[in-house]
Amino acid sequence: MSNQKAKINNPKSLFLNNVGQLVTANEDEVQCIKNTSVLIENGQVVSIGEGYSNHSIDCGGKMVTSGFVDSHTHPVYYNKRDEEYAMRLAGASYEEIAEKGGGIISSVEGVRHASKEVLIEKVSDRMDRFITFGTTTIEAKSGYGLDTESELKSLDVIETVNQTHVIDMVPTFMGGHAFPIEYEDDHEAYIDLICDEMIPAVSDQGIAVFNDVFCEKGYFSVEQSRKILEVGTKHGLKSRLHADEFVDSGAAKLAGEVAAFSADHLMAVSEAGIANLAENNIVATLLPGTTFFLGKTSYAPARKLIDAGISVALATDFNPGSSHIQSMPFIITLACMHMGMTVEEAYQSATYNGAKALGLEGEIGSIDVGKKADLILWDLDSLLDIPYHVSNHSIQKVIKNGEVVFGA
Repeated sequence: MSNQKAKINNPKSLFLNNVGQLVTANEDEVQCIKNTSVLIENGQVVSIGEGYSNHSIDCGGKMVTSGFVDSHTHPVYYNKRDEEYAMRLAGASYEEIAEKGGGIISSVEGVRHASKEVLIEKVSDRMDRFITFGTTTIEAKSGYGLDTESELKSLDVIETVNQTHVIDMVPTFMGGHAFPIEYEDDHEAYIDLICDEMIPAVSDQGIAVFNDVFCEKGYFSVEQSRKILEVGTKHGLKSRLHADEFVDSGAAKLAGEVAAFSADHLMAVSEAGIANLAENNIVATLLPGTTFFLGKTSYAPARKLIDAGISVALATDFNPGSSHIQSMPFIITLACMHMGMTVEEAYQSATYNGAKALGLEGEIGSIDVGKKADLILWDLDSLLDIPYHVSNHSIQKVIKNGEVVFGA
């Protein structure tokens, strides 16, 4: 598959026959249909269990699932941060590394100085790898530029790759990711820059769908986050936020107050925060890869969130510092092993609920007539085989908009 492949507009039909198990999720449950078939036309599912096409794939009695929806990623960066990984292995925490100039800030100079063309190439390569893991849609944030020009450039990179790569990318503006060095002694001036200059410029650019803020101790306070999100709403940007990752900052409560699509991380969410998410029907996007990659043991309380009636999504949090992970199958494994989720819950969270976190559950995230034909053909027999194999996930083919875009 080429890095720069035009978006698929496939008028042909495709018939998947001899499907051993067709696994799909909706709002309420995971469904498993045995010994069936799928007919695809014009990039959409048109029939399940019947049909015919001259262009067919024999699935060999193996499992077919929805493509994964990774609803939280940070793919626009220039330089890797493997030195921070070495520091953590030596005992330093994420917070300590950030205090010494590492973390988010250490990626800023690379993005500011890199050309748009170089960033496009790097992001395209990363999207190639996402496809091999079965991810067919991602949410993609800016946030490593932290000035108006570089944030607009980052969003332009996302849009360019989105138009040329087979994967679908949902762009998010994240000027509220950290305070750049030039504003380290005047945080309010940076808040003003985001609200008075960045957000209007992002709105005029017309690429970003969402507006995200890192609401956390040492980053953006609840009131600062509220201001950024409310200004974004006035300019047509939908709210989401990094919430209660390290401490209970009150961000989950804020998510309800601003009607966010999703509150993400939530490792330190309080009982009151959980109740507020449930009351306001906010999707909780959990990122176990971050906990794992940082060498921590306090995973988000998935069981409490699910039992409270909250829709839980799973995502990779792919970024150069705190979760250099692109595999949604591995995220499912972590969710089952460390967060008390059943394999069915984890699968639902990695597909349908990920789509819900992006407001796209009517188009993707499940195998239904009329939805996009974003599918994975596995060399596995059942859903349980995904976490059982831990990291050895045998994906035979990935189908995006009805066309095979990856084959093992």
